[in-house]
Amino acid sequence: MFESYFISLNGDFTLVEGDCVDTLSRFRFGFDMVFADPPYFLSGGGISYQSGKVVCVDKGEWDKPLPAAEMDAFNLQWLSAVRDHMKDNATIWISGTHHNIFSVQQQLIKLGFKILNVVTWAKTNPPPNISCRYFTFSTEFIIWSRKSAKIPHFFNYALMRQLNGNKQMTDVWQLPAIGRWEKSCGKHPTQKPLGVLARLIQASTQPGAWILDPFSGSATTGIAACLLGRRYLGLEIEPQYLAMSRARREELDDLAKRHDYLNRLNRGGYILPTPSATSEPTAPTYGLPW
Repeated sequence: MFESYFISLNGDFTLVEGDCVDTLSRFRFGFDMVFADPPYFLSGGGISYQSGKVVCVDKGEWDKPLPAAEMDAFNLQWLSAVRDHMKDNATIWISGTHHNIFSVQQQLIKLGFKILNVVTWAKTNPPPNISCRYFTFSTEFIIWSRKSAKIPHFFNYALMRQLNGNKQMTDVWQLPAIGRWEKSCGKHPTQKPLGVLARLIQASTQPGAWILDPFSGSATTGIAACLLGRRYLGLEIEPQYLAMSRARREELDDLAKRHDYLNRLNRGGYILPTPSATSEPTAPTYGLPW
């Protein structure tokens, strides 16, 4: 068993401080969906452009490049731990770039996952290419896989089609990078936009589902999950990001802030104004099952 760092008032959002593999070894529970944003291993001393300034690409020691064999071993270890906590019909989304995503893909195959799609997130507002020696980096990849090759997964095809102007949604998504309004509680170096997570969650879960994020960061997955009527467990090892995540979730107890976020997602075309997305927080109804 483990001690929670934070649990929201209605029990829909839980944070645990610690390494994901170690924490997951302490309990048994099956999640409906996993979103993982593992290290990309790209902080090798390059440069990028951020907020009008040239900056060094150095996100932290956890993102330093690794030899191929060590990267494979790392990805195999955390994926194995996560797989043990997925329901038989659960799916997992994993984000990455060319630095790590091919290693992730190989470990998924090794563990028996069935790869459903590799979504290309084409950013509509990428940072410029400072060196002018290659094409501008403007995409990330998100692998979508199910745990079992033989057990069907949930896919809200009708909603995805509706959000896409009543046309089939493809695996190339033209979506902006994170907006300033999403950084009200601080900035995480790899923070994902709420719009991206809202789409993933709605595509592959139903209201009330339990969602796991083993590399929680600033808990964008959890914020999107709570806005959309899902439940969340986030695992994070860095204290400053746990504090940021807690502050972000506590913001949602302010009904004006909650409705502002929902309205922004609705105007951006990420969600539909459904009862599950617009309902106000209720008295405690969720218990932690582990």
